[in-house]
Parts: sequence; structure tokens; C-alpha cells
Amino acid sequence: MPRILAIDYGKKRVGLAVTDPLQIIASGLTTLPTLELIAYLKKYFATEAVEKVIIGLPKSLSNEDTDATALVEHFIGIFQKNFPDIPIVPLDERFTSKMAFQSMIDSGLKKKARQNKGLIDEISATILLQGYMEG
Repeated sequence: MPRILAIDYGKKRVGLAVTDPLQIIASGLTTLPTLELIAYLKKYFATEAVEKVIIGLPKSLSNEDTDATALVEHFIGIFQKNFPDIPIVPLDERFTSKMAFQSMIDSGLKKKARQNKGLIDEISATILLQGYMEG
């Protein structure tokens, strides 16, 4: 069974999470610079079957677009040109960063580790993917 991949897309960094082949568990995959994302995905898709990609769509508390919404929508267009056979599903990502930070606190990570924004992005992607799987 193919995997589902989630992307927490940002201007500087991208957090990735993926399901296991049975689509039961969502796990953090990696964090990488945004400029390296398409090249990374090309290599990943060459070795792993991926059914679809979930991408976090930034929205404000009042469900309005944010400054980052246009950035993500632009990337979705780039993704579709590069990977026309893989569906991409935008999903409301409100609160995922806050939830990721709180999960780091709850798991006992020290303050220094919680300042790792890359880790927050990866956990955010995992939370996004888990939410999609549960919904």
C-alpha cells in the first residue's frame, strides 16, 4: 500500500512526515531547506510509493488567508507541474505549530531542543498528517 506524505511548507524550511506503508502511523521524516524540497521529493518518490500529499494551508484564526497562504498556493502549482500524477490535498494547519511546541514540552524536551525550529516543522507535519488520517 502506498504511503501518504505531509508537508509543513515554510519560506525557509519544510517539515515532512509520512505514513507507514499500511497508513496506520504518521512519523516525522525530515526537515530541509525549502529550496531543496523538489529535488528531495523527486528522489523520495523514485524509491517510495506515495498515494497523495497533504500540505498545510495557513489560515488565520478567523479562517482568512495569511501572508503565507499565497506562498503555499504558489508551491502547490509548482508541485503539480513536477508531479502531475500525485494528488496534493491542502489542509487547514491552524494550531499545528502551537500543538507541536506543546508536544515538545509534554515529552520533556529541554528548552534548547525546543528552540529547534526544524524539529517544530517536522512535528507540525506529523500532527497535520495524523489529523488527516483521523478525519
